[in-house]
Amino acid sequence: MTDIQLEVKRSSEAISKAIAALAARFGARCQTSEALCKQHGHTTTWLSNHPPDAVVFASSTEEVAEIVKICSRFQVPIIPYGRGTSLEGHLNAVYGGISLDLSQMNEVVAVYPDDLACVVQAGVTRKQLDYYLRDTWLFFPIDPGSDATIGGMAATRASGTNALLYGTMKDVVLALTVVMADGSIIKTGSCAKKSSAGFDLTRLMVGSEGTLGIITEVTLKLNGIPEAISGGIAVFDSIEDCCNTVIEAVQDGIPAARMEFLDTLSVKAVNAYSKLGLPESPLLFVEFHGSEASVKEQAKRFGEVAADNSMRKFEWAVDPEEREKLWEARHDVYWAANGLAPERASVITDVCVPISRLADCVRETHKDIKEFGLLGPIVGHAGDGNLHVLVQVDLDDPEDIAKSEIFVERLNYRAIEMGGTCTGEHGVGQGKMKYLPKEHGAGVAVMAAIKRSLDPLNIMNPGKIVAIDS
Repeated sequence: MTDIQLEVKRSSEAISKAIAALAARFGARCQTSEALCKQHGHTTTWLSNHPPDAVVFASSTEEVAEIVKICSRFQVPIIPYGRGTSLEGHLNAVYGGISLDLSQMNEVVAVYPDDLACVVQAGVTRKQLDYYLRDTWLFFPIDPGSDATIGGMAATRASGTNALLYGTMKDVVLALTVVMADGSIIKTGSCAKKSSAGFDLTRLMVGSEGTLGIITEVTLKLNGIPEAISGGIAVFDSIEDCCNTVIEAVQDGIPAARMEFLDTLSVKAVNAYSKLGLPESPLLFVEFHGSEASVKEQAKRFGEVAADNSMRKFEWAVDPEEREKLWEARHDVYWAANGLAPERASVITDVCVPISRLADCVRETHKDIKEFGLLGPIVGHAGDGNLHVLVQVDLDDPEDIAKSEIFVERLNYRAIEMGGTCTGEHGVGQGKMKYLPKEHGAGVAVMAAIKRSLDPLNIMNPGKIVAIDS
């Protein structure tokens, strides 16, 4: 594809024709207001906001297919949109085009209790699904901090605090309905727990961030609500002791459901925002699921490991409401971090390393924070080595942005050099494209070849994950 072809494909005339065709078909559900378009190009990083030229609201898979066919005819980009909670510029219309809003596709299509599965439209949010399942003995375990849509969670291969026991979206998505770049509709997978029939198209689409197709329905694996849940807070004097407890607990096979790390600055932020009185020291939030007997055994074994690593204190959260308050505070850490420097913005980045390198990664990252004079609390899904740094950045100060970018770059390359990844769950989007060659080498060319094959016009969320503009 030459630059001239690219310029023609992204021409204002083609976009205008596409918008006219979409408005004729969808009426008021095709909007071009500046405020709405800017909101649909929302980004929570220092990346510039690239709003789309129009926003179209779809209500069914068939309508999504119609929209894609119109955009394909005029070679106009399409950027899928759920709730706008992604963190790496996934929603930016880098080349202009249409934001395809799936929020109105929010029906729970079916629940199959005997198969521990359900089918939902892409616009269903995780909290909506939890509420829908409230009267059953089932629950959906993937819990990113935001109330993201299921389609968006599948597209970015999201996870959350429960990943240690229940896995990530790649582990719970059984099947998908996807609209491809030519407007055709495919179904991948089934409710069966396994299959050896052909390529695993489900896994190809999970994590593709809308660059290969648009997910419109998701079949999910559910879990039974455990008989017993218990947990608490383990307090340590040092980050090393905290991280080493996680490493040894995982290596010893203690089946904790959640094992979350907060550094001292994170605890201070959470205390102020959520009105808690947690000890302001490195700590772990831990939780165990299972039978009454197994939960007690898990907690006992964890306590022994923590004691061997100089655990200072363990506060048991027995009451369910008390426990929920703690986890709500953990999920609200983004907003809590904002309170540390109200004149700045929290820019979140994540990496993931093998758990054996967890303490090393946290220690070196703290050194960088000090070296650059930054304010950056660290939290993480420590049980699987996933760290989140909430860098406080003055987005009106180019110098502050520049040093924060250098810090983030160091963090990403460090994680890769430690045998890890530049992102454990936030995805690539625009923000982390430059790290993929270091992490995947020649594999990036394979990704680009798949992209070219399935999206030869490069209209599916172009400018994300891999570039195929030349």
